[in-house]
Amino acid sequence: MPKTPARPAGRRGKRGAQQAPRKSRKAPKSGRRHTAVRQFDGQFLAFDERRIPLVYRQDHRARTIILRFDREHGHLVVVLPRRTTPEAGRRFALRNRDWIVENAARLPRPVPFAAGRVIPFLGQPHRIRHWPTARGVVWMADGEIHVAGHGDHLARRVQDWLKLEARREIARRAHEKAAMIGKTIRRISLKDPKTRWGSCSPAGCLSFTWRLIFAPPHVIDYVVAHEVAHMKELNHGPRFWQLVSELTRHEKSARHWLQTEGLHLHRYGRA
Repeated sequence: MPKTPARPAGRRGKRGAQQAPRKSRKAPKSGRRHTAVRQFDGQFLAFDERRIPLVYRQDHRARTIILRFDREHGHLVVVLPRRTTPEAGRRFALRNRDWIVENAARLPRPVPFAAGRVIPFLGQPHRIRHWPTARGVVWMADGEIHVAGHGDHLARRVQDWLKLEARREIARRAHEKAAMIGKTIRRISLKDPKTRWGSCSPAGCLSFTWRLIFAPPHVIDYVVAHEVAHMKELNHGPRFWQLVSELTRHEKSARHWLQTEGLHLHRYGRA
């Protein structure tokens, strides 16, 4: 199953020393010793004309303060050990300014659904144009996405329309490919997962990220082919990849695109 690229995380320092992060570290699965994310209003770091939101996460298993970037939402996560205050975490972050600046520069900047913004639709840039006095909801014409109605509803209407178009594009390809291998899809659902482009259950239920609508058509074709192939081969063995190659001609180019550009799909619709 195709996955999104892993996000950077931190590492422990030697003998309890607080070190700037370098390697990945998975979040704990159990919630007993790990509290939920705590967002402290007004907590930002301002570096090189960029304001980076801070999110503090208490982790009783952590021995040192750890820094990592949430690449999807564009904020810096400060993992705090037991009895460590957010203020101590902030001071530690300030001492690691160079690492933060370097890694923040690699993060794709969020692009909200707002008038005048440009977003990709099937891989092609489209500008959002707002018509506050027009009737209707959302339509596309002349390389632009037109949105009618009150400005307060613009972002939601754009997202709803994108999800509808994603369902149409994905469902059409999925049913065609399933018929090629003599399978029937039980259900297709669209979600917004952080780590997967799609999934397939043993019962023949397919799930995809609606954000594929931002990707070029050949990328969508590959992801759909990948999940449909799982309806016959629930593995990643040679027969599975042979089946994928029979369902799409774009395996190599699409996989390369997802590895190099896939992270950017998460930037759209973020404030």
